[in-house]
Order: sequence, then C-alpha cells, then structure tokens
Amino acid sequence: MKRLLPGIFAMAAIVVTSNILVQHLFGQWLTWGAFTYPLAFLVTDVMNRVYGVTAARKVVIAGFVTGVICSLVGTQIMGEYGPLVTLRVAIGSGIAFFVAQMLDVSIFNRLRGGTWWRAPLTSTLIGSSLDTILFFSIAFSARFAFIEPLNDVSWAGEILPLLSVGPEVPLWVSLALADWLVKLSISVLALVPFRAIVTRISPDTA
Repeated sequence: MKRLLPGIFAMAAIVVTSNILVQHLFGQWLTWGAFTYPLAFLVTDVMNRVYGVTAARKVVIAGFVTGVICSLVGTQIMGEYGPLVTLRVAIGSGIAFFVAQMLDVSIFNRLRGGTWWRAPLTSTLIGSSLDTILFFSIAFSARFAFIEPLNDVSWAGEILPLLSVGPEVPLWVSLALADWLVKLSISVLALVPFRAIVTRISPDTA
C-alpha cells in the first residue's frame, strides 16, 4: 500500500485542484479546471505501467472518493446563483470520472505489451472522450433534467453557433467540444512526462 501513496496523493491533488479551478472561467468555452483534470489519466497510466492494473484501480477509487467529498462540500457552499455544485453536476462528475478512469485502466492493460506510447495514448483518448460525453450530457442535457427537475440549466440549452463558428447547437455541446479538444491535446503532451516518470521509477517497465 505504501508504494501507492504517491499516486493516491497525486490523484487527490488533481481532483481537488480541478474542483476549485472549474469555478473560474478561461475564455468563453472553458474553465481552468479543463487544463488540470486530464492529468488524472496520466497518474492512472503511470500507476498501471509501474505497479499493474490492480494498483491503478485503487488509485482511481481514491480519486473517486476525493471527488465525492469535494462535491459534498461544494453543495454546501452558496454562490451567486445557488450551490457551487448542483446534484446533476455532482452525479455527472462522479459517474464520468469513475467509468472513464476504469475504462482507461482496462484498455491500458490490454495494450500494455505493445509500443510504450500505444497504451497510454489510446486509453487516455478513449477514456477522455467518454468522460466528456458522460459529464456534459448528465450535467446539462435536457434529456437528464429528471435527475434534478428544480435545477434550471436552460442556459446550457441555448442554441448558438458551435464554438461561435459552426452549426447551431445547444451551448453545452460547444462547452463539451472545447473541453474534449483540450483533453486530446493534453493526452498527446502527457506522453513526455509519462515516459520520463516511468523511466525514473521503474526503468525496466519503460
């Protein structure tokens, strides 16, 4: 268990930091949390490569528990328009994190015998994509309004050009696409620290 502590602490730090930064906008379509949250996949993949699939899943569970705690705290903090974290956002965040991270772990494990970059890149791209779809759909799509009927997220359904330049879609679709593009970019960039960290911790597995 002691060998997992760095991964657990890193995952917890990323989750806490992202929950704080998501409250602050970066431009029109993103929050600052969009740039820190994808690093959770880096932590998971490093743990998977060095210590194996079971260890990676334990780190994911630790991150999930941390996220739940953050959400519970957020529901008790009142902002200008109500709680900082609504029930839909909390549920969407929790489901998206857990399902996407566990999928990342499974895909990585299946591909671990190939070229060093194949497993982390493929698993992160697929996991990040699923994370984006689940979170934004559950949190903002009209189809999931039954989760929290009294929570008015009609603003997210406003019809606008996609990222201001594309076809007209609900606002939340533009937010999801911008978030997804950031995740894809960080997935590629994260290969550099992934290789460096794994080589340093366990040269034989790099």
